[in-house]
Amino acid sequence: MIIGKAAQWFFTVFFVVFLSCSAMAQDTQKANKEYDRHTKTLNSIVLGETRTVTIQLPKSYHTNSNKTYPVIYRLDGKGSLPLMSAVLARLQKASVSAAPEVIIVAIENTERLRDLYPTKNKEPAGPMNMGGGAPKFLEFIETELIPFVNKKYRTHDFKVIAGASAAGTFVLYALQTKPTLFQGHIAYSPAVWWNFGATAKSTKAFISKTKQLNNFLFIAIGEEGGVMRERYEDMAHFLADNKPVELRFFSEAYDNVPHGLVSSAGIFSAYQKLFFPTQMPVRAYNGELSSINEYYQQLSVQYGEVIEPQESTIRGLGYHHVSTGNVKEAIKLFKYGISRYPHNADAYNGLAYGYETDKQYRASLEQVNRALALSSKDDDGYDVFVARKERLTKLLGE
Repeated sequence: MIIGKAAQWFFTVFFVVFLSCSAMAQDTQKANKEYDRHTKTLNSIVLGETRTVTIQLPKSYHTNSNKTYPVIYRLDGKGSLPLMSAVLARLQKASVSAAPEVIIVAIENTERLRDLYPTKNKEPAGPMNMGGGAPKFLEFIETELIPFVNKKYRTHDFKVIAGASAAGTFVLYALQTKPTLFQGHIAYSPAVWWNFGATAKSTKAFISKTKQLNNFLFIAIGEEGGVMRERYEDMAHFLADNKPVELRFFSEAYDNVPHGLVSSAGIFSAYQKLFFPTQMPVRAYNGELSSINEYYQQLSVQYGEVIEPQESTIRGLGYHHVSTGNVKEAIKLFKYGISRYPHNADAYNGLAYGYETDKQYRASLEQVNRALALSSKDDDGYDVFVARKERLTKLLGE
């Protein structure tokens, strides 16, 4: 049998893709096995029943005994752990870390509709008289589960709650009922159609009377239509138009993604937006030096430890402004870097670069001489400093 070139190409590509997918699957399975997972049962007095949770510890948990971790409380159980772990691992392993290591608490269900919906449904389109148990379930999380996790594991105060569909509705309920209990809220395709849109209405009411809210809210929807989409979009638009001060709010829509896959579609975006990269991005700088401190204060809250901006980060902001033609702003940033790192040769060379670009050659030479005084011939960058000095000396005719 003779196989045509097109068929040969197809089978070759298929074989390569098959091997790549198999390798990726093996890597994911191997990575997931490296996490330490504990299954715990709690005898809940609030709920009057036994509840099961799966707790996944970060890979560094047992090797770094002094480190504390933020906690993500994931509704709907441990089935979400593999994808969450893979996404967070990619963010953590980026060239500039874009997420901290986290403890994940996956909460198993008993009576899902009862626990996750704040009100009983009276709308014929859904299961009648179901729901209404969210207040008790939130009380269980706040007064029993969180204290249990905090006592048994090394946590700090940054907590996130995430869930999809009915669980997404519960996330919105938690935000408006206990707005400081969690610092991050992620609601994938929240079923706000429930009970004539009761949660959409209560969320809008909460936002309308809240002027300041230092928190994070991510919501997303797929291809859902009908009253689900109508009530969701009405709520989403209201949130966008009436966003309280300090609330980091994001809303996304995914075409051709069914309801059950919205969490899979949105998980990277949600956590990439939630967590701050350890290197401040250019977009986070608003022209005020205080915005650098504010950024790293927020970052430190997420990581549970004090993180300062590196000299190279501040200098990088300066380089960016040179490249966009805003040399005065760059010089301001270079000077700020020196004020924080007065013994760093690269900081002075950064300012020298800014002055040279601005044709302030005498000032540039002064700064590069300081860089040379703080460095030795074996240091990285020393040759750059020397070359700059020689160039400036010729420009000044010296």
